[in-house]
Amino acid sequence: MNTQKKILIVDDETINLDFFDVMLSKLGFIVEKAQDGVEALEKVKRFLPDLILLDNIMPRMTGWELTKILKADAKYKKIPIVMFSALDDVKDKVEGFELGVDDYITKPFNFSEVLARIRAVLRNRELFAQIAVRESRLSLAEELSADMKENLLDFIKTMDELDAAIAAMNPDSGAGAQSDVNPLHSVAEKSKKVRKHVAELDARIEKTIAEWEHLKKNEIRLPQLETQIRNNLSQE
Repeated sequence: MNTQKKILIVDDETINLDFFDVMLSKLGFIVEKAQDGVEALEKVKRFLPDLILLDNIMPRMTGWELTKILKADAKYKKIPIVMFSALDDVKDKVEGFELGVDDYITKPFNFSEVLARIRAVLRNRELFAQIAVRESRLSLAEELSADMKENLLDFIKTMDELDAAIAAMNPDSGAGAQSDVNPLHSVAEKSKKVRKHVAELDARIEKTIAEWEHLKKNEIRLPQLETQIRNNLSQE
């Protein structure tokens, strides 16, 4: 990964906390620890981890209970969770996945496997984030297209009215003499409407370009993303 990822380890066994703290810190991760779900919930709010390594069976608040709380909160529901459990029952695994955990590892575990799963989950989340950026850009393009079409229709209508006003000024048409409306005033009003539509469209385009550029700052181009994935795979 290009930037250091933050991992919150939640386990009531101190030996596991210390082990993962040492191993993951050596690999460049920023690590925070919690000994139960209640403490973890507070640290999630302050630490905002990129991933939670979560034991299931703990005092005060279980891993399942913490997961339910986090997945119900819009601020934290996208934080990936890798859950540990001494329970090897398929029913327990299914329940964990249904709650929204990204992976489920049965104790006893092998650190190499855990590391591979952590990296896989983080890669998946990064891919999802890039897809979300592209979806946002596509949505902006669609909105701009719709706005441009609407403004263009208004522009054409106003131009038609402007042409009619100009025609009314033509002495040969006789329309100018029959109307009580000052033709020059009418032309000026139509001209203002045209300028207004053009200005609104220009402002909308400028706003979209600014939003587009902001999204591009957080976007990784596909070739770069492919290179990152290959590098991460070669490290496992």
